[in-house]
Amino acid sequence: MREHCCAEMTRRVAWRCAEHDDPFDCPDAVVIFDARFQEYGLIVRDGGRSFIEIHYCPWCGSRLPESRRDRWFAELEQRGIDPWTDEIPPEYQDDRWLHS
Repeated sequence: MREHCCAEMTRRVAWRCAEHDDPFDCPDAVVIFDARFQEYGLIVRDGGRSFIEIHYCPWCGSRLPESRRDRWFAELEQRGIDPWTDEIPPEYQDDRWLHS
């Protein structure tokens, strides 16, 4: 996992609930970090996996890293993979694709 902007963001992103395996199921989880896109977001309580991407840390105000979402889609397209219909290779399901 990437280094976060401040101790509070690090604590909030790393926090794990004893009752819920998935942060989207836990009412106490506030922020999410999507490693594959390098995005931070505020969890939306809509019963799904929605989050609102944030560009600044809510605690210290630091600018967060740019999303890699467009690059992720471009790399899959370059490999001939349709992310909506094809199986996503394991290395593209987290941040491993950024380090290859």
